[in-house]
Amino acid sequence: MASRSGRRFNVFSLAFLDVMSCGFGAVVLVFLIINHRIDDVAKDVDPDLLSESRLLDYQILTGEKNLVDLQEMLEDARKRVADANKQLLAKTRDRDQRLEDLQDLDAKTAAERDSLEDLTSDVDAREQDVKRLQEEEERLGGNRLREIKGEGDRQYLTGLFVGGTHILIALDASASMLDETIVQVIRRRNMSLDRQLNAPKWVRARETVEWLAAQVPLQSNFQIILYSDEARFVLDETAWKPVTDVAFLHKALDTLHEMAPSGGTNLEGLFDVMGAMRPLPDNVFLVTDGLPTRANRKPRSPTVRGRQRLSLFNDAIRVLPQGVPVNVIMFPMEGDWKASAAYWILAARSGGTYMSPSKDWP
Repeated sequence: MASRSGRRFNVFSLAFLDVMSCGFGAVVLVFLIINHRIDDVAKDVDPDLLSESRLLDYQILTGEKNLVDLQEMLEDARKRVADANKQLLAKTRDRDQRLEDLQDLDAKTAAERDSLEDLTSDVDAREQDVKRLQEEEERLGGNRLREIKGEGDRQYLTGLFVGGTHILIALDASASMLDETIVQVIRRRNMSLDRQLNAPKWVRARETVEWLAAQVPLQSNFQIILYSDEARFVLDETAWKPVTDVAFLHKALDTLHEMAPSGGTNLEGLFDVMGAMRPLPDNVFLVTDGLPTRANRKPRSPTVRGRQRLSLFNDAIRVLPQGVPVNVIMFPMEGDWKASAAYWILAARSGGTYMSPSKDWP
């Protein structure tokens, strides 16, 4: 803009330059004054203190670096502690599991030890029984409980299981056990007692009873029943007898050798006697040759037909105690063709075994 005098203002005029020069000079003067003061202060600082200060600065830098390293080491240590805690926990759990397994093993070992002691005690008892039986055998002449003639133990051929704690042997002692045909039965029935006792069929029946008695386990009880018109024990004693009662066993079988077959066949009477025994037999061996011809009630006629015999059989089955297995050993009679099927069904339904042995058995 123009001045009042009409002259234009110029920044490079003398007056403006003077002002700028004065300002610059003032700045330079201030700088010189300050720099001179710093030099004076620097000259006044103690060299030892400066060295210590610099040492402290170095130590601070080194410490900060070491602090970082220590922090890293601490973090690593914490990680290792955490891993160690995990391993310790796992080992503790494994130890607890092993302790439980050891306790179970100790309990199992104790149980097995008790079982072993029981078995040892049982073996000792069996050895005493064997020793007693051996002494009894020597006293009776060195024989077994009962001498069985024949070619060894044929039980493997029969499928019979001679087991149980109360074993009953039932022998059909009717007149039909004298022979295999009706004609021969009538003929032998009129013979002498000695001829009847030595009838081949009756001898086989007695030997079958002896064979069964010889197979009874030593820890079992047994009884022998004969049945014809009525059922009766071979001896008057009706209680169960241990098979180790050698005197009773020999007396029963010897008595059987003195008895000849006679009369009819009353199967119902046999099952009635069985049902009255206490405890009930848990295995029955029935030695017979055919269907029954008699019942507990008095017969209307001295003769009986085939259909009536089957009816008598079915009536007898109704009084058979439940749950008692009946093993049937059949010596077939001529003309009684329904007997085998009926007794086979009886054995199968009761859980027993049916067999019709050859003439050279047992």
